[in-house]
Amino acid sequence: MAKRILVLTLPHVNLLDLSGPVQAFATATHLGGHYDISYVSSRTAVESAQRLELSGLDTLGPVQPGDLVLIPGADLSVSLDLDPAVIDWVHEASRAGAEFASVCTGAFVLAEAGLLDGHRCTSHWSVIDEMRSRHPRARVVDDVLFVMDGSIHTSAGIASGIDLALALIERDHGSSLAARVAREMVVYLRRNGASAPRSPFVELRDHTDPYVHSVQQILSDGFANHFTLDELSRAVHVSPRTLTTRFVRTIGMTPLQYQQTLRLGHAKSLLSSTDLSIEEVSLSCGFADARQLRRLFVQAHGLSPRAYRESASRP
Repeated sequence: MAKRILVLTLPHVNLLDLSGPVQAFATATHLGGHYDISYVSSRTAVESAQRLELSGLDTLGPVQPGDLVLIPGADLSVSLDLDPAVIDWVHEASRAGAEFASVCTGAFVLAEAGLLDGHRCTSHWSVIDEMRSRHPRARVVDDVLFVMDGSIHTSAGIASGIDLALALIERDHGSSLAARVAREMVVYLRRNGASAPRSPFVELRDHTDPYVHSVQQILSDGFANHFTLDELSRAVHVSPRTLTTRFVRTIGMTPLQYQQTLRLGHAKSLLSSTDLSIEEVSLSCGFADARQLRRLFVQAHGLSPRAYRESASRP
């Protein structure tokens, strides 16, 4: 069943705040994810901050548990007086069990509805001080691309809305699909704003070797599967020796070492974003058991999966 995304379309909405995340979710749907996107507003038509009129908008109707309310930012220099009908609808959506994702100044809608009280959140750097002043109970964070706190997700604005959308796609459908969406949109998959690490599913892809690219895609789409070097080489019609030589020359590792890197990357994602047990994480990633995951994780990252999960959960 498709997850509903209700895009709250405010007057003076910024087009990239809206189109960036929506494009990510639409691309995910095209590639096998399941999202049903609609646009809602207290008006039937609004003019964007860039003076493009958006019409045919749906009314602020009932919200179902599990719906995602996406709130793109608007030009609040025009007015910080938000429509009371919008705030009331956001309240009702929260009571109904929806989750929320804001882009840029869209966080003000959540804040005015009281949903950011006690939550870590962020917004565009130019309005951070205003957020703190107007909403002192919100735990406003600087210098991050986005913050995911329970069912409330906020992003710093403009292109970071895409980063937040990719993080939600990764949570819903896994690292492989999120990486495919990032590649389709020609963007990096970044998980936060402090270190902005790149996902192993998209790094090491900036080369021109078609054989390596093809096998990387096979491994990315089936990282938990058990491939042999012979199977991979036959898939691209070269010898195992030739494939290994091309991989080492191009990305500095063998095909099966690359697959292990993907598995460990997915394990990190599951450890930081789910409550799966270490055993469940290991099986989801294609490892034989939790003991193998622990051994390889410590070798690669210098700490155990459990220690990594604890560090990732700290504010």
